[in-house]
Amino acid sequence: MTAHPTTGSGARLVRWLAGGADIASSDTPSARAYLLNVGNGACTKLAEQVASPELVLPWLLGALGAPTGLAGLLVPVKQAGSLAPQLLMSGAIRRLAYRKWAWVAAGLVQTAALLAMIPAAWLSPAAAGWSVVGLLLIFSIASGCGSIAFQDVMGKTVAEGIRGRLLANRAAIGGALTLLAGAGMRAGLGDDVAVGSLLTLVGSAALLWATAALLFAGIPEPAGERGDGRSPLEEWRRGLRLLQDRPGFRRFLTARALLLGVEVAVPFYALHAHGLVGGGIGDLGYYVLMVGLAGVVASPFWGALADDSARRAMIAAGAIGAASAALAITLPVVAAGPVLAWGYGAVFLSLGIAVAGVRLGRKTYLVNAAPEDERPLYVAFANTLVGLLALAAAGLGLVAEVVGVPATIVLLGALAFVAAGASWMMPEASRMQDVG
Repeated sequence: MTAHPTTGSGARLVRWLAGGADIASSDTPSARAYLLNVGNGACTKLAEQVASPELVLPWLLGALGAPTGLAGLLVPVKQAGSLAPQLLMSGAIRRLAYRKWAWVAAGLVQTAALLAMIPAAWLSPAAAGWSVVGLLLIFSIASGCGSIAFQDVMGKTVAEGIRGRLLANRAAIGGALTLLAGAGMRAGLGDDVAVGSLLTLVGSAALLWATAALLFAGIPEPAGERGDGRSPLEEWRRGLRLLQDRPGFRRFLTARALLLGVEVAVPFYALHAHGLVGGGIGDLGYYVLMVGLAGVVASPFWGALADDSARRAMIAAGAIGAASAALAITLPVVAAGPVLAWGYGAVFLSLGIAVAGVRLGRKTYLVNAAPEDERPLYVAFANTLVGLLALAAAGLGLVAEVVGVPATIVLLGALAFVAAGASWMMPEASRMQDVG
């Protein structure tokens, strides 16, 4: 990607978003790709919160009178659907010269799945609940397909030195819009949330996904080589061969798997806070705000660090995750009452910073490290393997039942600390292929 002098307000916007990098004038393919990718991310990050499986969809199931146990399936279905099947899709995506269309198709399927939840709400409570879970599974599988295509298209259209900032822009702008949307939802919906209001949120998320698909379709992606369309079994065999032949990739997967201890931790901290300060809506809103604020504030820092060294971003994120656990366990010993309630906001703020760092660091690392012609295989194999481990991580709920939430937080903090050490043992992304 050849750099040219930038002129005009559009060029200044591109240069500002890219952290001062003069990637090209605002009407060149590289600049258009950057801006369209940021717009796509802002839409998807907001949509993910407007129809969140962690909050909005459980409320919808509750309002519909669906069986309580179905709400517990939403997050595992989301994780399994989006990660585990990716290896089944990577071979088909390799056959495409223009892989952005795989993301566009996935975005339209996600739009349709969300829209289908609206008429499903008129079924009987049990049928409506199972329909929402099934549609979420379809949505999540499409999300996994889009994830493979997204990282490949980003690798083809965005220069290596500014990919971390691109991901940071997507997260920060989407997070800022989410904060505004959350405030609007609170002011407009109040405490008495009707089914119609929740379905309006789901419909709004569908519109955002359709807009995101339109923006991604406009990315000027250069044609790539068509892959050989390997079968899922062959993809799995090749992935296992990568584990054997690429020690650097093996070290990355080890660190990423351990960093799951940071990514799956938020519900356990919420349970811990609930037990310490009570279940007031005001406290919950404050903690949600802290997590959202963390993404907005920390994303520019993580983006700049990941562009310099994604490995160091993963190290720092693991260390902050471990510090969050230490703070959560120590805080009740030294504080009580309102001071404890407000102080625990710092726990969610630091944990949100750690989660943002893990996600941005690992994505940037793999896109930078994987060879272009095999990037879908690297991404899909890594995500499938970690998706299977994420299902196993669902067993942490049973651990919490047996040993208690505080002990589970200690365990998660220990995993984060070990993950920081494993990230330290990784090579830099530019050397992953060379480590013997």
